Amino acid sequence: MTRVCFVGDEDVTLRYELLSRETSRDALSTYDLHRPFENSIAVDTVSLGAAISLCNDLQWYVVRFVDTVLVQDPSVSETEWLSRPLARALRNDEIASTETGEYLKVYGVEYPEDRRQRERDEGPPAGVDPDLVDGPTAGDPVGTTTDQPDGATADDPGGGASDPDGATDRPDEPADRGRLVEPLYVSRTDGEIPEYDLREVSETVVVRLTEDEYAP
Repeated sequence: MTRVCFVGDEDVTLRYELLSRETSRDALSTYDLHRPFENSIAVDTVSLGAAISLCNDLQWYVVRFVDTVLVQDPSVSETEWLSRPLARALRNDEIASTETGEYLKVYGVEYPEDRRQRERDEGPPAGVDPDLVDGPTAGDPVGTTTDQPDGATADDPGGGASDPDGATDRPDEPADRGRLVEPLYVSRTDGEIPEYDLREVSETVVVRLTEDEYAP
């Protein structure tokens, strides 16, 4: 099985955008939906070719709502992801799987507790009394809300719908998913990947790139 993961732009709620529109909802309806990262949707397809075809079917939405597309094919790597261009090149036999893995993009995976710790370490902004930001009081709102986007426009090929089917989380997935942050472009040398050092994170995600995508 080949997994394809769509990671949404920061200013959109990807699950809503894809499942509230008929065309994208229909394209995803035959798959079990997963959410490996914050603001993402992933599905397992039967092959690398099927994964690329699904990306093509959702291209209108990818351009508007998706920050990055990741593909994971166990025949290439059990743990590392592929960029969409690299997955396409593999599907088209433009490159062999053994020739991938030199050019990489490494994301940090930041969990809610990582963010809270970073904010504690950084302290309040200059000029702000720390006592005023020490935590929520009884009158403070708890949690966050997300504005729902307006209905579909004339340019939307699928139209809009409220209360999209399948918008609930799967019970076998963790409630707190890490957010992909600050990619670091590196090259693998002698089989070793340089350490991610852009910020303190609990985990990292490695994405293999084409040479053209590599931008250290």
